[in-house]
Amino acid sequence: MRVLSKKILREFWTKHGDAEQQLKAWFEEVEKGQWDTPEKIVEDFPNARLIPGNRVIFNIRGNRYRLIVQVNYKYGMIWIRYIGTHQEYDKIDPIKI
Repeated sequence: MRVLSKKILREFWTKHGDAEQQLKAWFEEVEKGQWDTPEKIVEDFPNARLIPGNRVIFNIRGNRYRLIVQVNYKYGMIWIRYIGTHQEYDKIDPIKI
């Protein structure tokens, strides 16, 4: 899978250093992935939550942070839609962001 864009993750872990290792591990795992269906994401990330609009929510650092991505299964692309603290996440609509 191709992730757009790592820069968003890098900027986030610069501010939230405790998330760096897990975000790097997530990125590496996703790049290796061959996800052509939502079910394959859940095989690799059992705690991932699928939501409408081909979006997926990942818990980072024991649910301290939330990462929302949109997946284009046909082209093997992941678009980072949001990353933030759990408190910030509570103020957004993950389907619309």
